[in-house]
Amino acid sequence: MELSLFTLNLFDVVSVVLTFLVIFLVQILNVYLHILDDNADNGKSIDVVDKAPAKECPLLESQSPSSPIATTLPKSQASSNGKLEKQISLLDSDSHEDEDTLSLENLFPCDQTEIYASKKISFIIDELIQTEVNYVNNLKKGMLNYGQLKDVEDLPEALSGETKQKMLLGNIKEILELHEKEILPLMLRNQRDLKGLFDEFAAHFEKNSFYCYVSFTMGKKSSMQLRQDNRLWLQTYQTQIKDKLGIDSFLVQPIQRLTRYPLLLQQFISEFYKSGISCKPVLTAVCKLETRMRRALDVVNQAEEIPNIEELNELDVLQLGNFRRATEFDAQHFPTRKKYRSKVFLFDRCLVCTEVRKKRLAYRQHYNWEHVELQRPLDSVSSNANKIINLLVKQEEGGSSVGSKREEYSFMAAEASVVKQWLQATHKIIEIARNEHARRNTFSLPMDLVLGVVLAIWLIWQYL
Repeated sequence: MELSLFTLNLFDVVSVVLTFLVIFLVQILNVYLHILDDNADNGKSIDVVDKAPAKECPLLESQSPSSPIATTLPKSQASSNGKLEKQISLLDSDSHEDEDTLSLENLFPCDQTEIYASKKISFIIDELIQTEVNYVNNLKKGMLNYGQLKDVEDLPEALSGETKQKMLLGNIKEILELHEKEILPLMLRNQRDLKGLFDEFAAHFEKNSFYCYVSFTMGKKSSMQLRQDNRLWLQTYQTQIKDKLGIDSFLVQPIQRLTRYPLLLQQFISEFYKSGISCKPVLTAVCKLETRMRRALDVVNQAEEIPNIEELNELDVLQLGNFRRATEFDAQHFPTRKKYRSKVFLFDRCLVCTEVRKKRLAYRQHYNWEHVELQRPLDSVSSNANKIINLLVKQEEGGSSVGSKREEYSFMAAEASVVKQWLQATHKIIEIARNEHARRNTFSLPMDLVLGVVLAIWLIWQYL
């Protein structure tokens, strides 16, 4: 048996080496240009310019753990008809940065034995885990009952098809997967490590894993209307499958569960203070989680208003990116000289302005983030300077991206803290949009393409 060896000459080696060298230089150039682009962006305004040197009102700070006020928890309202009620948080400050998480006390584990020695705290933790198990089981049962309606023989035309099924149930399957594969397992594996449980739970809020609840809430109005239009058939089907609660009870469970989390955490924090337990890492972790849950609840509540915006036909909400926040202002629209109460919705890709008309919202304008600039007023003498934001629209001149700016809106809030929090939110959104834009405009060669080109060149020179 003969063995054939590859024979390489100098020309083959040089061609392959040059190919690798060129690709390597292109990647180096790509990284260098990306760094230059980032430096240039950092040297510029972030499109949210604070022009007012006047002293700003500080944000409301959370109560100190040692404060007697902190030990008295406010009563929260339960959910009603599937709508989340606004609840007061112990740490309800959007600027809360969890300053205690990096203190030396939190870098070392504490003895959690005394925590579990408290019967009330142990009961709260057991309830948190057991209700999570029940929640997952109820969602699975609901999906078993109503997730395959397309296979039912006498299904009415109004409920047939994937589109109608999606409208009826929303993204409840996505919610089930989140809790079955992520939330419940982390609770079970951290039953004896509360800091780990709270930290891992908070990480899911930081990664925006619970945005599925925002999407679910935005589709709730369509689902309710579809159920109302087909109420008779759904009741008949409920009787056939012997479901005692019905589809309405099934679809309200996600909202009820999301409301229940912070209530349990409030009970935990209250008992923690009353018991005099000295385990600051656990306390810090649960407070951080409670804060993030409150923020998520606020966004879910605000998202329920989006389907109610009238005259929003020209916009596809699903194409606007994730919804982030809604805030009410006294607005003045400079082009039309109109003044009205406005609610401004922030999305990842744009800002949507609406007019508040009693209990209705009327769409007015929307602006992509790359076309707007937000400024504080130059007049720092006015007592309302810290409560005002001016929205400017960038105008291109002669095909150039650098052009003039015109004043479009003036928004005035009731408190300076509202403006500060709103600007912080827009900072984050603009940074996200800028990073996405930079990635889209960055020239980069994928590794599979690089290897394919190298192999093709080698084969050409080898066999020609």
